[in-house]
Amino acid sequence: MALITATDLSLGYDSQVIVSNLNFSVKQGDYLCIVGENGSGKTTLIKTLLHLQEPISGQISNGDGLKKNEIGYLPQQTIVQKDFPASVREIVLSGCQGRCGLRPFYNKEEKMLAKKNMERMGISDLAKKCYRNLSGGQQQRVLLARALCATGKVLLLDEPVAGLDPVVTSQMYELIEGLNKEGITIIMISHDIASAVRYASHILHIGDRIFFGTKEDYLKSEEGQLFTEQQNGGDVNNG
Repeated sequence: MALITATDLSLGYDSQVIVSNLNFSVKQGDYLCIVGENGSGKTTLIKTLLHLQEPISGQISNGDGLKKNEIGYLPQQTIVQKDFPASVREIVLSGCQGRCGLRPFYNKEEKMLAKKNMERMGISDLAKKCYRNLSGGQQQRVLLARALCATGKVLLLDEPVAGLDPVVTSQMYELIEGLNKEGITIIMISHDIASAVRYASHILHIGDRIFFGTKEDYLKSEEGQLFTEQQNGGDVNNG
């Protein structure tokens, strides 16, 4: 059974449709990359999957016991967020807020979960460091650990390697691939079609042309061949 299913989905703002007729499903263990041109609706789709905004029409349904608060999210960072004056431990722990209910404090189990996820991301030695003083790659590891505190099932990642140098980018992709191999379902917006095709099990291409299927079928499709040629030619920069 699918964890997430989108049926006849139309997305946009103030009744203005950005993308329509989206149909796709995500199963446990999938690694779905969402690609497309600038303004095609990728981030809007992520917000809709998180139930932060409603679709104009159609519906998104969760299955296989997935609850709304069991989806971890790593958003694109703003300048203000990069300069946030809190410790690494505090930020990672904040990923447990959905587990607290009405409790105004974190319990022992949640503190252990934060500790475990800092270890998973290799940032235990940074626990007392101020987040604003970290490198871009270290900050992304902190936010990934925070997202893992919210879920053991699904991670939504919006351009997780944007602005990172090639070495750190490769390390992030390896971390994400490792989490997927552990059984966590990945849904990731990517501007890098080469890496999307390398790591993903499925591709959702949205825009004037829509495609959903395996990465192998995507590379054979008209949409995939056209988009790949445009990126290789430097004509498309879809952040």
